Amino acid sequence: MIPPAITLLDGGMGRELHRIGAPFRQPEWSALALMDGPQYVEQVHAAYIAAGADVITSNSYAVVPYHIGEERFAARGQELADLAGQLGRRAIAAGGRPVRLAGSIPPVFGSYRPDLFRAEDADRILRPLVSGLTPHVDLWLAETQGSVAEAEAARRAIGMEDPRPFWLSFTVGDEDPAAIAAGTATPGLRSGETVRAAAEAALRLKATVLLFNCSHADVMAATVREARAVFGTAPAADRPQLGVYANAFEPQEQTEEANEAISTLRRDFGPQDYLRAARHWQAAGATVIGGCCGVGPDTIAVLAAALKP
Repeated sequence: MIPPAITLLDGGMGRELHRIGAPFRQPEWSALALMDGPQYVEQVHAAYIAAGADVITSNSYAVVPYHIGEERFAARGQELADLAGQLGRRAIAAGGRPVRLAGSIPPVFGSYRPDLFRAEDADRILRPLVSGLTPHVDLWLAETQGSVAEAEAARRAIGMEDPRPFWLSFTVGDEDPAAIAAGTATPGLRSGETVRAAAEAALRLKATVLLFNCSHADVMAATVREARAVFGTAPAADRPQLGVYANAFEPQEQTEEANEAISTLRRDFGPQDYLRAARHWQAAGATVIGGCCGVGPDTIAVLAAALKP
């Protein structure tokens, strides 16, 4: 049997900006390059396009008060989201082949912190992000969502009536990836909600792709299988595709926050190791595959060569 065609995503933005010498510091993270060195953002996009990505993601993840502060967000949030969209489109135009731009809708109170979620403030923060990105993106990507409530807020801000595809990506707990990979522990969202709840939310919110991202590679295959089992009971026309883009971090404690500091990368996880993990995700049912934090263009190039005809 011929495996389904793979849609290839890009990799992480913040780490790659840091690696190539772009303006980068805490707490602004990848948003600092939008403000002080936008040419670096375009350079990273171009590298992922050259590596073979079918979809690149706007550098709007850190355009939230958590990273740039309330005052600067109020003054420049929509402008910076618009710039992130422009830079993505510019890189695609220069790349010379069809590539789609995903509009990144982040968790607005910090990654891995669904406990801080406040619906009333989320709506206020998400509206300018959506407005700024709207003229530029081909699809929406609500990513690193730690809870169903976060995902619902992202969908609410975009609007159910928006005709573009809605991709929804949750981050899952990875304190003990070996136990999850072995089947002695069950994967779940960082909020404590089940993968079943995430899959049911994807159906309810009309997601065309359900992904899992910014988690240890070893928890992903089991997570995809659980979601696939839920989708198996839904009408075929309603079933989202499944996807994965893992990070290259060591397992993260529940109290840690992504992008709070420069997290430690795994030393045993080069491009060929990532490819081996991706083949497990593909076997579990993933047809959209890419990389998250710590996964760069070299890895995306290896995935493109191995997974795409």
